[in-house]
Amino acid sequence: QVQLVESGGGLVQAGGSLRLSCAASGRILSINDMGWYHQAPGKQRELVATITSGGKTSYVDSVKGRFTISRDNAKNTVYLQMNSLKPEDTAVYYCNAKIMAASKWTDEYWGQGTQVTVSS
Repeated sequence: QVQLVESGGGLVQAGGSLRLSCAASGRILSINDMGWYHQAPGKQRELVATITSGGKTSYVDSVKGRFTISRDNAKNTVYLQMNSLKPEDTAVYYCNAKIMAASKWTDEYWGQGTQVTVSS
């Protein structure tokens, strides 16, 4: 089994910061791309940021310059540093990873979601 466990969400005021973490555990052989998505009430889940196994990053335009995705391969962990938070960032944030497990099949895995609420 492979599991992604997220942490770091919470309630902050506009302009504040949060750091989300997502750690993968299980019989992992390798992790390819990792990313963060968010989903606000009544809206579709949206890709926020991705990072490749080599460290190449990409971001949705709305968070460029404010959010930073990073990873620690030794810890099988991906992070999302969120600065200058806005009320529109309020959503449930999910991490996602493409992982090769002991079976040697590569599958996508999702975290359970962590709530980020930004007050005005």
